[in-house]
Amino acid sequence: MGSDTLSTLTGEAGSDDPITALTAVKRMRVELDRVEALAVRRARNANASWQLIAIALGVTRQAVHKKYGRH
Repeated sequence: MGSDTLSTLTGEAGSDDPITALTAVKRMRVELDRVEALAVRRARNANASWQLIAIALGVTRQAVHKKYGRH
């Protein structure tokens, strides 16, 4: 999926049909999680600190490290 898919899903999320809207919202969450994980990986590969990534995401350093750090 890409930006075109997110644009389509955004339109569907505004549908008058609530089931269509809810399905689009669910699919958007999945896609945004994938995009976020990719961006975090790219930031880490560029030597960004967990603190800087956390600030960008509006969460704590511990939260972002727990979600994306290697276990």
